[in-house]
Amino acid sequence: MPTYEYQCADCGHRFEKVQPITARALTRCPECKGRVKRLVSGGAGLIFKGSGFHATDYRSAGYKKKARSEDGGKATPGAGDGSGKATPKAGDGGSCPPGGCGSCGPA
Repeated sequence: MPTYEYQCADCGHRFEKVQPITARALTRCPECKGRVKRLVSGGAGLIFKGSGFHATDYRSAGYKKKARSEDGGKATPGAGDGSGKATPKAGDGGSCPPGGCGSCGPA
C-alpha cells in the first residue's frame, strides 16, 4: 500500500498515512480537525542489491556449470561467479587480447 503525505491548512501539521490506492483522501487533521490537503510526493527510492542485473547474476550454480561445459570452458565475461568479470582459463595468458587491451598494459 502506498504512503500518502498530508498537510493541515489550519495548523500546518504534516503527517503520513498508509492507505490503499482505492481509499478516499483524508479531509481532517488528526491534531486540530482542520482541513488537510494531500501533497504530491516523490515516492520511495528503489534499492538495488547485488553485483548487477545480468542473467548470470541470478542463475543457479548448476546452470552456470552446464553453460561453461557447453561453450568448451571458454572464459566469458560474467560467467561463473556473477561478478561480471572475465574468468580466464589457467595457462591462456589472462583475459586480454593478443598485444594487450590498453587498460592493463601489453601482453
